[in-house]
Amino acid sequence: MAEMAIPEQRRKWWQIQWFAKSDTKEERRLILKLDLLIVPYAFLAYWTKYIDQANINNAYVSGLKEDLGFHGNELVQLQTMYTIGAVLGQLPFAYLFTKLPMSWIIPFMDVAWGIFTLVQYRATSFAELAAYRFMVGWFEAAFFPGMHYIFGSWYRSDEIARRGGCFYVGLTLGTLTASLIQAGASSRLDGVNGLAGWRWMYIICAIITIPVAILGYFILPGTPDKPNKLILKEKDVQLAKARLERASHTIKEDPLTWRTFVKVSRNWKFWALLWVDIFFWNACINTSAGGYQLWLKSLKRFSTSRLNELAAISPALGIFYTLFVCFASDLILGPAWAITVSHLWNIIGLTILVVWKVPESALWFAFLTTYSAVAMSSVLYGWINSQMRYSPVERSLTLIIVNTVAQSTTCWTPLLVFKTVEGPRFTKGYSFVLANAICLIVLSHVVQYFIKKEEKAKARGCSISVSDSADDSSNLESGPQQTYVVGSTGNLRKIQGLAVCSLSLTLDIEAIDVPETLVTVLFYFELYFQGK
Repeated sequence: MAEMAIPEQRRKWWQIQWFAKSDTKEERRLILKLDLLIVPYAFLAYWTKYIDQANINNAYVSGLKEDLGFHGNELVQLQTMYTIGAVLGQLPFAYLFTKLPMSWIIPFMDVAWGIFTLVQYRATSFAELAAYRFMVGWFEAAFFPGMHYIFGSWYRSDEIARRGGCFYVGLTLGTLTASLIQAGASSRLDGVNGLAGWRWMYIICAIITIPVAILGYFILPGTPDKPNKLILKEKDVQLAKARLERASHTIKEDPLTWRTFVKVSRNWKFWALLWVDIFFWNACINTSAGGYQLWLKSLKRFSTSRLNELAAISPALGIFYTLFVCFASDLILGPAWAITVSHLWNIIGLTILVVWKVPESALWFAFLTTYSAVAMSSVLYGWINSQMRYSPVERSLTLIIVNTVAQSTTCWTPLLVFKTVEGPRFTKGYSFVLANAICLIVLSHVVQYFIKKEEKAKARGCSISVSDSADDSSNLESGPQQTYVVGSTGNLRKIQGLAVCSLSLTLDIEAIDVPETLVTVLFYFELYFQGK
């Protein structure tokens, strides 16, 4: 008789290890193989994504504004066109993630956004560039939720955040690289073949993006239900499924139906995590507003290439922030406290930017805290993955809806609070972001409290032992024979075949006194939802 796996308890900092103690030698080989396939590609592709997303700010301060005759708030309008494309482009993938191999979807979309990155070099007007930015956003839309869906498909909840952190470093490195590419293009390529330096930047970015995208066809492992058989053996897939099922992850993908939408909408965690994500997106819009670059330009003492080199400092620090927060979440802090650490640092910088009339050194410090705002992104999406691990289709739907709705709010909030003509100070913008950061911290702890309360309530009513009986004729279609021991008044009751509660714990059931009525209610409650 084998007991259900208990998630690895968080360890002290001196006990940190990459693998869990419970992982077997074969499982560690599999995890390492998945790490080498997923994490480097996710990092490289996200790096190219953010080069292609962030380069508009670098181009704007490097001659694009003057060459295309921009005026007023056209920079923030271009940023909004990208966001609209990214929001609308996500919607079909709530269905497609569970229908098509992820090893096809992600690379195809990556190649397409690389092509539209390239054609931006030939833009001659605001309208033309806005159309290209919309298409870049559209084709980049699936990447972020798609990679988190892949992480949640292969890794346990206690493994996701630090892998996601390595992936998310691509954001800050991409922003940094965009600055350095523009610095090099401005100093060495400006005027070559009649093209301005900012136009060369788009060509260089596309040359980087498209080969990385094509690589994805050959190294992305897909998901356990639709694996990439070019790189994964059947025994790898079966081992991955077994270790995930022990951690209460569901592998079988049910169809997306109207009932799925209804079921997700009735889950309080969906709404709670949606609001957490809304506060997160709006607590970090200052990272893409271009305030740092506009402030550097307003100092009027740096050349174009030097300005872009200095603009790389803030995202460079973001690499450290991201790795620190994500590893701390998995190994020490947990999601709510990791989010708190990340945004307390963000709040310090935002407070200085709201005040503004401080020594110049304080403003330098404030701008250098900016990328702590996004450092906890993989923590949050790993949290969503773990809370929805019981159904791949619900997990896919939740990731898409939560990310789409939250990101859609940033289609219009920057237009109200980060108007280009108000830069670089953006008093309204930094105040708005500060308020969202505070709300994010508070709500994260509220959600964590109720999740723990719910888990404790389940633990008081259930104990699970699992027996794999492949040869038992009474096995249900849904999986192997299972025996569930539930305490009742004066005796023990065994319910075979169906789970009364889905838990990752094993309790001393003889010490628990559960009324017979509660056992019956839980049993039929589970029957009802399994019928659904």
